[in-house]
Amino acid sequence: MSELPASVRLALWVTASWRGDLGSTDALARAFPDLDHVAGDLARLDVWRDLGERALFVALPRPGDISRMPRGSAEATAHAADAGECVFVAGIGGVLVPTLSEFGPEGDVGVRADWTAYEADPVPRHRMEMLDLREIERELMTRLREHTARFEEVGGHPWGDEARAEARADLDTALWGIPPETSGRALRLMSLAANLSRVAHRNATRTSLGSGGLDAATTANRTRLLRDLAADADSALADATNVAVMSIAGWRPA
Repeated sequence: MSELPASVRLALWVTASWRGDLGSTDALARAFPDLDHVAGDLARLDVWRDLGERALFVALPRPGDISRMPRGSAEATAHAADAGECVFVAGIGGVLVPTLSEFGPEGDVGVRADWTAYEADPVPRHRMEMLDLREIERELMTRLREHTARFEEVGGHPWGDEARAEARADLDTALWGIPPETSGRALRLMSLAANLSRVAHRNATRTSLGSGGLDAATTANRTRLLRDLAADADSALADATNVAVMSIAGWRPA
């Protein structure tokens, strides 16, 4: 799987297709070269385009924080929070939420994404246009410094050799599956946020974090801090992606 959420890639490629750079089918193929099957309510994308939408935005919600999602039904909100991602249009309102799953026999397992459409409230354009890359980066770096200080307060060795090796491998991975029109400034911030998110999400579920002689309370505190870091990184990733989307759509300079 790509290091970027499916909704991030879909938002970028579909916005490029709505600009006329490529067709819808080609956009889906380029967004998901790593998926074996993509299905669901994707015809809604063409409906939104025909009704005048030119920018497809992304949100990376989670239980307890759906602030970047448009308001919609309880079902839509619960699905998006559980999936951890969705795309939406701001003008007429509407959300698409993916469900990622594996299929096929053992030894020949594929990955599929099934998209479900929901109605949602429109989002005022000025709410999206107020996003600023410098402010997004400033907030992320401030939060990163705060998390670093808290990790030091918790103490102990945060990862074993295996976890550190995986983290370094993650940080060496370049973003891919991105339209060439994507703003370089936005892409740099997306890469930073995606790397932080991936490392934090992966290690938040590790049971070996306390293997260096740490007690259960210390391990639990570290897990909580990792989840907080992942949440802040996801927020920055969504915001930076939406700045890139607006640039591709011609709403603002690159």
